[in-house]
Amino acid sequence: MTSPLTARGVEVDLAGGPVVRGVDLTVGTGEFVTLLGANGSGKSTLVRALVGLIPARGSIELFGTPLARFRDRWRLGYVPQRPGSSSGVPATVREVVTSGRLAHRPLLGFASRSDRAAVDEAISHVRLGAKADQPITELSGGQQQRAYIARALVGDPQLLVMDEPTAGVDAESASVLASLIGHLVDDHGMAVLMVAHELGPMRALVDRAVVIDAGRVSYEGPVDGVRHDHAHDHPHIGAPERVRPVPEEGPLG
Repeated sequence: MTSPLTARGVEVDLAGGPVVRGVDLTVGTGEFVTLLGANGSGKSTLVRALVGLIPARGSIELFGTPLARFRDRWRLGYVPQRPGSSSGVPATVREVVTSGRLAHRPLLGFASRSDRAAVDEAISHVRLGAKADQPITELSGGQQQRAYIARALVGDPQLLVMDEPTAGVDAESASVLASLIGHLVDDHGMAVLMVAHELGPMRALVDRAVVIDAGRVSYEGPVDGVRHDHAHDHPHIGAPERVRPVPEEGPLG
């Protein structure tokens, strides 16, 4: 069976210098892999390269197809590190989640009955049914993150890539997300690649940890084998590094 993600010799340069250096990474069907490492180690840069948000050298394949030729966007769900709030009139939770169905619709097509049912189900899964028609800006940080994860999941992806989904969120939201992701991995065979600083309730779900240090893989194996100084059990402090704003429509756009 073809792996959802296979990367070989991935290298990324930013601001004229190397940030990711010769990384090999594979995520198998139904496998939960976490990327760990200190701030500035290259974790987020690596995942943005893997989903096509920034250019990289080396070989990257999604479901056996080279990244440059990959067109089945619905198979990939992506949750950026800190989704920006939209300008103008704030979108409701339902509108945000509905945008995740775009890959299932023809160009300029309207939401179908199946789209609406999928949106309702995704909102229910992240326990935001009572807030579905509220502007997302009125939600807590943890609730907003749950809404963005529902947006990534509403397309029924086979590979979910998350960049620090539980950083700075409340304990309830972290537990809700862990329960949902565990269900999707166990019952639907979804593969997960997650960048993390703190694992919290996600720890029990992880099959393999990969530690990135100065842009290279310094460890790969069971999460219990990770040295504590690589797995920082605290959320980010300060704004994350950005190369350019992450497109709201997701990767490969």
